[in-house]
Amino acid sequence: MLRLAAPLIATELGWMVMGIVDTMFVGRIGADAIGAVSLGTSVFYAIAICASGLLLGLDTLVAHAHGAGDHDDARHSLVSGVWLSFFLIPIVMTSVRAFIPLLGAFGIAPEILGPTEPYLRALNWSTPFLILYFGFRRYLQSIGVIRPILLALIGANLVNLAGNWILVFGNLGAPRMGAEGAGWATCISRLFMAIALGATIWLHDRGQGGGLSRVAWEPDFPRIWRLVSLGLPAAGQIGLEVSVFATVTVLMGKVSAEALAGHQIALTTISTTFMMPLGISSAAAVRVGHALGRGRFRDAARSGWTGVSLGAILMSVAACALILFPHAIARWFTPDPNIIAAAAPLLRIAAFFQLFDGCQVVVTGALRGVGDTRTPMFCHLAGYWVIGLPVGALLCFRYGFGAAGLWTGLSLGLILIGIVLVAVWRRVARGLTLRAAVQAEGMIQ
Repeated sequence: MLRLAAPLIATELGWMVMGIVDTMFVGRIGADAIGAVSLGTSVFYAIAICASGLLLGLDTLVAHAHGAGDHDDARHSLVSGVWLSFFLIPIVMTSVRAFIPLLGAFGIAPEILGPTEPYLRALNWSTPFLILYFGFRRYLQSIGVIRPILLALIGANLVNLAGNWILVFGNLGAPRMGAEGAGWATCISRLFMAIALGATIWLHDRGQGGGLSRVAWEPDFPRIWRLVSLGLPAAGQIGLEVSVFATVTVLMGKVSAEALAGHQIALTTISTTFMMPLGISSAAAVRVGHALGRGRFRDAARSGWTGVSLGAILMSVAACALILFPHAIARWFTPDPNIIAAAAPLLRIAAFFQLFDGCQVVVTGALRGVGDTRTPMFCHLAGYWVIGLPVGALLCFRYGFGAAGLWTGLSLGLILIGIVLVAVWRRVARGLTLRAAVQAEGMIQ
């Protein structure tokens, strides 16, 4: 599990570094620019990442096929994933573009709204590269090809760093674009990632005898529908999670620019810690899927529990860091004392749900490995939208707790989600162990 999870964790952290770099660069401009990046990123991800979640079915189909040794079937799923990506790209880009004029209706402060719109337009052009990259990555990690994913992220971060330095501040003769420049830098870096992983798949396949050339490339609609049926609940779960934080970001914009900037710093920080169990979650999905493809049910149960244990350990360490060093963490993003003061309490609140957040995301991956993508969706619906957000809004606006109230509600929702999903995996693991016992008894007889 560690051999597979370690590079995936590094990859997820590398993915987050791009957002951190964007925030740090625009943080030198002011609170309005940080707020613009926070708001634009939240809106974009609420749409784009939700749509990309439809490709999460590749984890199940490719991992099962690879575990069973059916490599042509795994390639066939990749082709269907590419076709599904082509269907998703125009839908996402049109949705993001249609949402831009609606931002003004949410009561966002004009000084934040101004730089948000050009930033979001620039970010929208990264949609084709982001969705293709997502599909390529799911395929590669499901067949155990991990290192090129990490190397692509490292290269993309260097591209993004240079792009921010040039476009945000107007270096090397480029125009000073501020927050919009950060959007274009991200777009260029995602183009790099998509090309890098596409080339990796082509080279790896050629080394395996060129099986992709033998796979039919016309759309296989039953296979595409199988991907959608697996991916739709997973996309719904991601959408529920991303959109609740996007909603909180919009609500935070009604409080103040400093509160929104502090929220962005706290959100970027917990998103970074979240990348550690998210990498383990991907590894758990692959390990569980491979074990089931081989018919080794007990190994599948053990892989899931191993992932949950690793996620719990890492997030407990993260919780301690958030409690002990909130001001120091906020100071990495901005020197503004008002923004630091707004971010520090949110970081301390976030410490209380780190353990549960780590457990829930790893269990979500393990369940995806067995083909269950619906249970996490329903848990996130109840935890975030029925409990977390209403409680947070009540504490924020009714009882005057402000930003801390919103984050307290989210913390409560995440704690409940984590508890319920661990209980669900306990039941699933028992079922897998029972199947293993029945299988062993049948072999003895």
